[in-house]
Amino acid sequence: MGQNVRVRRGQRVLLTIKRLGINGEGIAYYKRKICFVPGALPGEQVVVALTAIHPRYLEGRVVEIKRSSNDRVTPRDSYPVGGIELEHLAYPAQLRFKRDLIKQALAKFKPTGYATYDVRATIGMTTPYAYRNKAQFQVRRGPNGKLIAGLYQRGSHRLVDLPTFSTQTPATMKVMRTVLAAIEELGIAPYDERQHTGVVRTIVVREAFATHEMQVVIITRTRALPQAAALAQMTMQRCPQVVSVMHNVNPEKTSLVWGAQTMLIAGKPTITERLGDVTFDLSARAFFQLNPHQTLKLYSEVGKALALQPGEVLCDAYCGVGTISLFVAGPTQEVRGMDVIPAAIADANENARRSGRRHAHYEVGKAEDLFAQWARAGFAPDALVVDPPRTGLDAHLIETVLRARPPKMVYVSCNPATLARDLVALTRAYRVEYIQSVDMFPQTARCEAVVKLSLR
Repeated sequence: MGQNVRVRRGQRVLLTIKRLGINGEGIAYYKRKICFVPGALPGEQVVVALTAIHPRYLEGRVVEIKRSSNDRVTPRDSYPVGGIELEHLAYPAQLRFKRDLIKQALAKFKPTGYATYDVRATIGMTTPYAYRNKAQFQVRRGPNGKLIAGLYQRGSHRLVDLPTFSTQTPATMKVMRTVLAAIEELGIAPYDERQHTGVVRTIVVREAFATHEMQVVIITRTRALPQAAALAQMTMQRCPQVVSVMHNVNPEKTSLVWGAQTMLIAGKPTITERLGDVTFDLSARAFFQLNPHQTLKLYSEVGKALALQPGEVLCDAYCGVGTISLFVAGPTQEVRGMDVIPAAIADANENARRSGRRHAHYEVGKAEDLFAQWARAGFAPDALVVDPPRTGLDAHLIETVLRARPPKMVYVSCNPATLARDLVALTRAYRVEYIQSVDMFPQTARCEAVVKLSLR
C-alpha cells in the first residue's frame, strides 16, 4: 500500500500529522505511504521537504507549519541532538503520549488479556527540567580550532557543542565546561576520530543528589593522560564539589564509550548517593538512574507492587548496584541479586553492608544462568523483580521463571516494545494486575513502566 509512490528528495509536500511514533517523530501519510517527520505534532498541517526515500517509508523535515497544535510550546533548547526530541510538546501531552506508547506496544504484540490491562496515567515531574545527574559528552576540536564538548547531531556524526543543556543539572554543566577549559589551558590534545590520534575522547560528570558530591571521568585513547595531576587539581580547585577524578582508557577504534581500565587520579574512587534510608557508593561505571527525583517515585511504585511481607525471599535480576532490592528489602528474610558487571556487584554488596541489609547478597553472572543455577539448588523466591536493559528479558530466563513460578513478580521496563513482547510469554503463567508508567526522562520519547504480575 503506497509502495509505488513516485517522489524525489527535496520535494515539498503538504501533510497532516496523525500521531507520534516511538521516537517522538510526527507520522503522516503521503498517498498512503508513511512519512516520519521529526518536530511535527499530531493534528498539525505542515509543509515537509522529503529528506530520504525508502521502499516502505519516507522521511522529511518541517519547512513550514500551516496549522499548529495547541500542545506546541517553545523549546528551551535549539540544539539538533537527541535527548530533547519532545521539548516542543507541552508536558501534559508528553505524559499522555508515554502512556499511549505502552498501549500501542500491547496492541502490537497482544499478550493475553492486553485489551483489559489497567494502564495507569504516567507519573510526571513538577518541573521537568534540570534532572539529569550525569553528562557524558564527546570532546573534539571544533571548526574554529577551539575544543568542543557535546553530543552528536541526530542521524549524523557531527558533534554539536553544548555550552548549555536544560535537562542536565546546572552543576554537571558547570563542571563539564570547567574540565573542558582546563584541558584546553593545559594543551591536552582531543581525540581525532578519523586519524585515531589525540588523547581525550569523552568527559563524564556525575552528581549525587543527596550529598552533592561529584565525580569526573576522563576517557582517553592513550594509556597515559598528560598532566593528569594538574588537570585534577585545577578541576577540584575550581569546583570544590568534585571529590573524585578518574581516568578510563579506551584505545580501540570503536563507537563504544568506555574502555576496560579505570584508574583513580585524585580524591576518592566513588561518590555517595542516598535513596530513602539506603546509601549507595557509586564507582565510575556503576549504573544508577539518571533522574534521582523520579527514581524515588519509581522504586516506591516497585515496593508497592511487590508488597513484600516479613520472612519473604526476594530475587533481584539485573540488580546493578542493588538500588531496587536494597530500597524495598526492609521486611524480607533474604535478598539475592545478580549482574554481569563485577564492579557493580562489588558496589551492591558494599551498599548492602553500609545500609545494614545483612540479608542481601549479590553475585556476578548472567541473570538467566544464575537464576537457573540457584533454582536447581532449591532457591525458591517468593518475589522476583526484573529491571532488564532495553533489549528485554533473555528467553532462557523467561523459561526459568515460568518453571520456578515465584508467586509475585514485578517487571521494570525502559522499552514498551520489549516489555509487550516479554508479556506474551510471561502471561502463560502470570496475570498482569496493572502497568504504572513513570516519566524518568522528560522532553524525550523514552518511557519507564512498573508492571505488577501475579501467578494465575
